[in-house]
Amino acid sequence: MKLMKALALGSAATFVGAGAHAADLPVRAKAVEYVKICSLYGAGFYYIPGSDTCIKLGGYVRGTTVLGTNGIWAAAASGLGGAHNRLSNYYTAQSRFDYNVDTRTATEYGVLRTYAELAFTWTAGGYSGAGTSAINGATVYSGTNPAGSGSGQISGGQLSIYYAFMQFAGFTLGRAQSQFSSPWTNYPGNAFDAMPGGAGWEAVNQFAYTADFGQGITASFSAEDQVIRTTNIWNVSGATAAALATGAYGAGDIGGSRSPDLVAMLRVDQAWGLFQASVAAHANHAGYYGADETTGHPNDKWGWAGQLALSIKNVPTGAGDTINVQGVYTNGASVYNFHQYMPFAFAAYGSTGLTGAYQSVGLAGVSDSVFVAGAGQQLTTTYGFNAGYTHNWNPYWNTAIFGGIGAVRYNSTAKGYICGALVATLALSSGAAGCNPDFNYSVVGLATRWNPVKNLTFSSEIAYTMLDQKYAGGSTVSLPLQSGIAKPAGVYELKDQTSLQLLLRAQRNF
Repeated sequence: MKLMKALALGSAATFVGAGAHAADLPVRAKAVEYVKICSLYGAGFYYIPGSDTCIKLGGYVRGTTVLGTNGIWAAAASGLGGAHNRLSNYYTAQSRFDYNVDTRTATEYGVLRTYAELAFTWTAGGYSGAGTSAINGATVYSGTNPAGSGSGQISGGQLSIYYAFMQFAGFTLGRAQSQFSSPWTNYPGNAFDAMPGGAGWEAVNQFAYTADFGQGITASFSAEDQVIRTTNIWNVSGATAAALATGAYGAGDIGGSRSPDLVAMLRVDQAWGLFQASVAAHANHAGYYGADETTGHPNDKWGWAGQLALSIKNVPTGAGDTINVQGVYTNGASVYNFHQYMPFAFAAYGSTGLTGAYQSVGLAGVSDSVFVAGAGQQLTTTYGFNAGYTHNWNPYWNTAIFGGIGAVRYNSTAKGYICGALVATLALSSGAAGCNPDFNYSVVGLATRWNPVKNLTFSSEIAYTMLDQKYAGGSTVSLPLQSGIAKPAGVYELKDQTSLQLLLRAQRNF
C-alpha cells in the first residue's frame, strides 16, 4: 500500500514538472494592428486597420427651441403657424443626433472618396382642429402615428439621409449638394431655413463631373434629380375654394419625370474669397387636363435658372469676417429661388381694420407653371437675392446680419387664369381689375453665437419675415371654413403679413 502511494505521488510530480517546463517554452504572440493616423487628407483621418483606406468619423448633437412658429427653423407663413391663433405653437422643440462617415483611398486615378451623413431627429408636433369651427378642446395631434416613425410623434424619431455619395476621377455619383448651389446655399450667415434668393441646401441625387483647371478654378456639369426640383404645376381649371384659401392657385398637376435637371457651374476659389456662376435647365412635364388621359395634356416646356454668388473673406473689419451674397433669376424653375425649405403656398393671417371683414389674410403661391384645360403652360418668373455679413468680436463670439428677398411674377395670361378663379370661387371684391397674384417674400435677421470651448456653440437668432402681396388695397375674399386651423367661413381682407421668430440652440460637434 505504501509502495502504491509512493508511485502515485511520483507520477503526479513528474506530470507537474513536465507541465511547468512546457509553460516556460516561448509562444509567438499574435500581431497587434494599431490604428495609425492618416495625414494625407487633413486632421481626424485614420487608416482602417489592414487597409490603405483612411476614415474620418464626425457629427453633432443639437438641441433647438424656436419661438413664434410651428417649424424648425421656418416662418409662420402657412398652416397652423400662419393661423396665428390658439392652435399655433408658442414654441417648437427639436433634438438631433447627426453622424457622418468620410472615407478616402489614394488610387492611380486620384482619390476615391465616399461620404455619408445621417441625422436622427425628434421634433415636437402641434395640434389641429377636429373638423368643426368650435374647437372646444377637441383636437388631434398633427404629428404622425405615435407608434410609427416620423417627426412629431411621442417616441421614436425620424431618420434623414442628408448625403450619400462617392467621388472618383472627377465624377460625383449619389446624393450630394447640387452643383448649382453656392457653398453656403441658403445660409449666407444664418441658420434660418426659409431664406429665399438661391437654391437651398437640400442634397439631390446626381451624376456630375468636375474639371479642375488649377489655381482654384473648377467647372462642374451634372444631371440632377428633377422630382424634388419642382414647386407646383397648377391646373387652374381644377382650382377649389379650399385650395385657393391656402394659396394654391390650382389643382396640382405634375406629371412623371422625363428628364433630369441639367446644371453647369464655374467656380473661382481663392484666398480672397469665391466667385461662382451657375445655370440650370428644368423640364416642366404636366399631367392631364382632366381625370383621365383622354382629356389631353399641355406640351412640355423647359424652364431655366441662373445664379451669381460672391464671397469675400477676411473683410478689414476683423479677422475671419466674411461677406456672402448671391442673386438668382428663374423662369419655369422656381425652386432655385424658393427652395424646398420654404412654403410653396402662403396663407398668413392677421388683424384688420376693414369693416365687415373677420380678419386679414395674405395669400400667395409659388409655381413653375400654370395652365387651364385646353391651353399650354405659362411659365412663372422669379428673382431674388440673399446676403450675410459675419463679424468675429473675438475667438469666442461672432454676430451675423442676414437678409434675403424672393419675388414671384406671373405673366398676363397666367394672371388671367388665376384671377378668373379667384373672382369666381372666392368672390374677390376688386374683381379682375384689382387682382394681382404677384408677391414678394423677404427675411431680415440677426444671429449671435458663443463658443466657450472648442466645438461647442450656443446661438440665438431672430428673423423677421414679410409677405408683400399685390392685390388692390382693401380687396376682400370670401373663404370657406378651414377646420384644420379653426378659421371660420367669412370675409377676409387681403393684406400684407409679417411674423417674428426666435431660435435658441446648443450644438456640440465631434
